Amino acid sequence: MIKDLSIIIVAYNNAFFIEVCLKKLINSLKKEDFSWEIIIIDNGSYDRTIEIIKSIKEKNKNIILIENKKNLGFSKANNQGIKKALGRYILFLNSDVLVEKIYWQKLINFIEKNKDIGALTVKVKLQNGQIDLASHRGFPNLWRSFCYFSFFERFFSFNLFFKKIFGGYHLLHLNFNKIHEVEAISGAFFLTRKKIMEKLGGFDEDFFMYGEDLDLCLRIKKLNYKIIYYPDFEVLHLKYQSGLKSKDQNIKIKTKSYFFQAMKIFYKKHYTKRYPFFINLLFYLIINWKIKSYEKNRY
Repeated sequence: MIKDLSIIIVAYNNAFFIEVCLKKLINSLKKEDFSWEIIIIDNGSYDRTIEIIKSIKEKNKNIILIENKKNLGFSKANNQGIKKALGRYILFLNSDVLVEKIYWQKLINFIEKNKDIGALTVKVKLQNGQIDLASHRGFPNLWRSFCYFSFFERFFSFNLFFKKIFGGYHLLHLNFNKIHEVEAISGAFFLTRKKIMEKLGGFDEDFFMYGEDLDLCLRIKKLNYKIIYYPDFEVLHLKYQSGLKSKDQNIKIKTKSYFFQAMKIFYKKHYTKRYPFFINLLFYLIINWKIKSYEKNRY
């Protein structure tokens, strides 16, 4: 039976937040008059995550649980969810994102009326009240990446002129309070069409974690669809709790390594042919050095 919306959540050792995430999400969905399902893929959690999910699942028939014996990565797990999804629309939602108030029908109606929209995100906010800039990005070419990692983006963000020059990594020159087109959004809240996911074959599984959302956005854009930032609704992202801010030092190191590996994969796939040999050589030397430096610290 076809549903209106399938929400796919990948969980990994997130017992502290998964219960709040699911309860808030379910409460918001129950107020709507359309069909929905929540597909949770657990990537081999060894804390209480599975126990909590099963407890909530017993009270909600619209929840589907897929249990992986080991961590297959974010892309592969999401693709498992896509294959199970019955929704015309699919929302990829991080397990550390809290939905406060979203009128889901209005959101679905908006993307339904605008056939050229391929993906959409709402205003994703962090605990400090600031916007999660990962949900409002330009594609990371060399200039934008340089401005971001050199902190030029931060230092030269005091007026619109400099934001256009130095703030392209996060499209800082655009109005964060108005609906507009962006180049890429975050997998934290990523609403798209099932038919697009089927046409593209889902996420590129070469990306274990990080970079897969950028890659997906680029491929959606190549199909001549728009990526939309829709700030009329917002969610709270309790970011990095399973990765960079994990209490497990080894997980933190592995996560940083995955970040730079994703950069390498994305560059090789989309940018190598754009730049001359010596630029590519310099990039790979730097990125391989970063990856090796983190790998050495693993235990």
